[in-house]
Amino acid sequence: LCLTILGNFKLSLAVSGQRKMAEKGEGEETIEGRKVRAMWDLEQKLDQPMEEEAHKLKNMQKEKGLSTLMLLRLAFQSLGIVYGDLGTSPLYVFHNTFPDGINDTEDVIGALSLIIYSLLLIPLIKYVFIVCKANDNGQGGTLAIYSLLCRNGKLKLIPDQQRSDQELTTYGRTFLPEGSMAAKTMNWLEKKESRKRALLIIVLVGTCMTIGDGIFTPAISVLSATGGIKVNNPQMSSDTVVIVAVLILVGLFSMQQYGTDKVAWLFAPIVFIWLLFIGGTGLYNICIYDTSVLKAFSPTYVYMYFRRRGRDGWVSLGGILLSITGTEALYDDIAYFPLLAIQLAFTLFVFPCLLLAYCGQAAYLVKNKDNYANAFYESIPDSIYWPMFIVATGAAVVGSQATISGTYSIIKQAMAHGCFPPVKVVHTSKKFLVLMVLLMLLVWRCNWFLILVFTVLSLMVEGAYFSAVLLKVNQGGWLPLVIAAVLLVVMLVWNYVKIKRYEFQVHSKVSMSWIIGLGPSLGLVRVPGIGIVYSELASGVPHIFSHVITNLPAIHSVVVFVCVKYLPVYTIPEEERFLVKRIGSKTFRMFRCVARYGYKDLQKKDDDFENKLFNNLFSFVQMERMMEPVSNSSNSSSASICSQPHQSREVLINNNDMDMFSSMVDYTVSTLDTIIPLDIPSNAASYCPDRAVGEEETNELEFLKSGRDSGVVHIQGNTVVKARRNSSLPKKIAINYVYAFLKKICRGNNVIFNVPHESLLNVGQVFYV
Repeated sequence: LCLTILGNFKLSLAVSGQRKMAEKGEGEETIEGRKVRAMWDLEQKLDQPMEEEAHKLKNMQKEKGLSTLMLLRLAFQSLGIVYGDLGTSPLYVFHNTFPDGINDTEDVIGALSLIIYSLLLIPLIKYVFIVCKANDNGQGGTLAIYSLLCRNGKLKLIPDQQRSDQELTTYGRTFLPEGSMAAKTMNWLEKKESRKRALLIIVLVGTCMTIGDGIFTPAISVLSATGGIKVNNPQMSSDTVVIVAVLILVGLFSMQQYGTDKVAWLFAPIVFIWLLFIGGTGLYNICIYDTSVLKAFSPTYVYMYFRRRGRDGWVSLGGILLSITGTEALYDDIAYFPLLAIQLAFTLFVFPCLLLAYCGQAAYLVKNKDNYANAFYESIPDSIYWPMFIVATGAAVVGSQATISGTYSIIKQAMAHGCFPPVKVVHTSKKFLVLMVLLMLLVWRCNWFLILVFTVLSLMVEGAYFSAVLLKVNQGGWLPLVIAAVLLVVMLVWNYVKIKRYEFQVHSKVSMSWIIGLGPSLGLVRVPGIGIVYSELASGVPHIFSHVITNLPAIHSVVVFVCVKYLPVYTIPEEERFLVKRIGSKTFRMFRCVARYGYKDLQKKDDDFENKLFNNLFSFVQMERMMEPVSNSSNSSSASICSQPHQSREVLINNNDMDMFSSMVDYTVSTLDTIIPLDIPSNAASYCPDRAVGEEETNELEFLKSGRDSGVVHIQGNTVVKARRNSSLPKKIAINYVYAFLKKICRGNNVIFNVPHESLLNVGQVFYV
């Protein structure tokens, strides 16, 4: 039974008490000041950060290097995932470069020279050897760069970073020297929220444009490949070609459920054979038709091409650009393979084969310029036409896989940054250039002159292509931009509400000292069982728990506060995922657990989450017991602050003066986050020596296991977010309709962590933005 308790929480500001202190005497102010300081000290000791626990879990082992055989195997396997889209470009480049025909054979040489240097400058030099190094432990894409920047500075809009996160083996960061240009730039970005928000928008724009392009790439690639069947069968209708392409696409997406590794092993041989075919055919055409096309390796033919064609030459850059499509997917797909394997595959195999393929087509067109419409298939010898057609169709399917895999990686990273709803997941933008410049300055700490050269060259080359592509927006190029705009709205709305929800939880959380003031029983009947309270907070008590204990007459004998936290790292080792600490003394039977996930860990349904949680909890209790001093351990660690016998929980809850509770405070020392009083003042609350605490400690592990056998209840907050009545119309639409719809269709933590429906307790709350 899923019980939903819907309450409308309202935040109230606590009275500072300064006016009251001003009316008191100097002696009373000193006493009051001591009480406030004591209260603050207790609060800090009750709910300390988890740096100590994180340091204990840090794995100091380094990753083992790959053998040569394994590296070659991975390089071969990367062909099926990384280079499929880039490798199928020869299917349609020359046709789109000369859509109205070829007037001068020298134009073919000029176009070939442009293709050669485009492949050399952008995919090879810029991406494979420079940009791909800007990865987050092997993860590529604009959001990976953003993750690096967030770890090196306080750039996240949700301020949930903790020092314990830096103890992770996958949490790499660079410390900037004081007074350096990098440090000044980082301080400038950190000062204002508007700058952080602008940086995030830049990241999301580039991300959405990549996804928008990825939506159409599979259809275009497959349709271009299957269209070759009409070369030998002119009587075949276009509808038949479309139907064949649709069937192939359905089969492609049906295979995604089997995972990237199996797909890569299936597709890598296809791309390998495809590249051998086009490389061999290109070499054959060069020898048969015209070897003089090799003069295109001279950059002077680029200048002569633009001088001869003028504006038409500039417009044709839109077709030349197709020779490097898939480069962005290449960077997004480096998550699946080591960087060295990707570099070897492109440098030694993919790049030479592509050059031979384009040179061979150019040699054919020099002698047969009237066959520009189907240059690829027309240049194939008749004896291998049908084998080439079959391989071309398979390669087009693989080219689609490169974009699909890249899109999956992007969505996972967006979810980790709170910019995309939780879902299940088994052309270069100038915005990306901005991120690269920041990365080179803030993370790599490159010389400013090198950064300037990189920026100027990138703007010159990519700006030329960008200006040519703008001329084709009205020819269908608007559709990917519209899809990218819709995705951008979805991401911005989701991120905005997530930030507001986090702020709401921070401001409405309950002081840990308030919980301790209720005593070990929390002013309730402690019934057998374990209650797991979920929250986005890594410290403090979520408001939903206070709502539960003030409205229900009983609570479980063991309470575990669980914070599921998503960090801007690619993965978190299983042995470092959970941090556990104790809240209060042992008689309270309260724990805090922080479960940390990277964006590579998010998508797979964690059926074993509850078992992992309890295993780490049991291990913590055993380790705590082992590390306690042998002498006097039962006495020192078992002491607990008990509530006044005549004070009810209602009095504690409604007491705003805090005088009563501050009289119970004493300076304590924290050992493994267990509060051990050093001294008991005469005015302190009475302790409970008559409890058989030693026996409870001895059997604590058995007590936890019996509580688990009695039943586990998962308590989650179900926050309903609504726009205020005086909000603007766009804000009401965004929150009341767009966000509400996304929240309704996305997966919740109960699905991700496989929480049984009969064990779920939803605590509702309404939050107005």
